[in-house]
Amino acid sequence: MKKITLLLAVIILASCAPKKFNEKWLTKKAPTTFKARFETTKGNFDIVARRAWSPKGVDRLYQLIKYGYFDDVALFRVVPNFVAQFGIHNDTIINNHWRDSKIDDEPVLAKNEAMSISFARGGKRTRSHQLFINLKDNHRLDDYKGPGVTGFPVIAKVIEGKDVVLKFYDGYGDKLGRKQDSINKFGNKFLREKFPKVDYIKKAYFIK
Repeated sequence: MKKITLLLAVIILASCAPKKFNEKWLTKKAPTTFKARFETTKGNFDIVARRAWSPKGVDRLYQLIKYGYFDDVALFRVVPNFVAQFGIHNDTIINNHWRDSKIDDEPVLAKNEAMSISFARGGKRTRSHQLFINLKDNHRLDDYKGPGVTGFPVIAKVIEGKDVVLKFYDGYGDKLGRKQDSINKFGNKFLREKFPKVDYIKKAYFIK
C-alpha cells in the first residue's frame, strides 16, 4: 500500500511540475506584430517584432518569450560598437532542446541597423535560440556571405531603453564568443565565477 501511495505521489508531482520543453510550443505562431519587455541587470528595454520581416524567426522569438526561455539568460558576448549577443540558457536541458530545434532560413528583408535584433547563425538552418542586438548600423550583415546562407534576417527592433542596451558590460569583448562550449556545459555558474561583470536578462514578457 505504501509503495502505491508513493508511486501516486510521484506521478502527481511530475504532472504538476512545469515542463522544461514541449515540441508543441514550436507550432505557436506569432501575431502580425507584438511588443515585449526585457528586464535586465542594467534596466529594461522594449522591442517590437514584425512577422513580415522574418515569419519563422519572429515565430521562434514569440515562442521563446511565451514559454519563459529568457529567465536569467546572460548577455555573454558584448562587442563594443558591434553587437550584444545572448540566448544560451542556464539550464542545459532547456538550452539543448531549443538549440536543437532549428528554423528554416529566410531572406534579409529589414536592415541590420542600430538596435535591430537578429538570430545568430553559422550556416544553413542554424537559427535557433541565440540572438544579437546591433549596437550600431551593421549593414554589412545584410549580405554577409556565410556557409550556404546570406545575411542575418532582422526579426525585431529595440524601441525603448536604447540607453540600457548601450550600458551592457563590454569589457570582455569577443572573448566569451569563443567560450560558448563552456557556457553551454556549465551555464551561468561558469560565467559568474570567471566573468562576474557579465550582464543578464532577468525575464522577458509581452506588453501592449
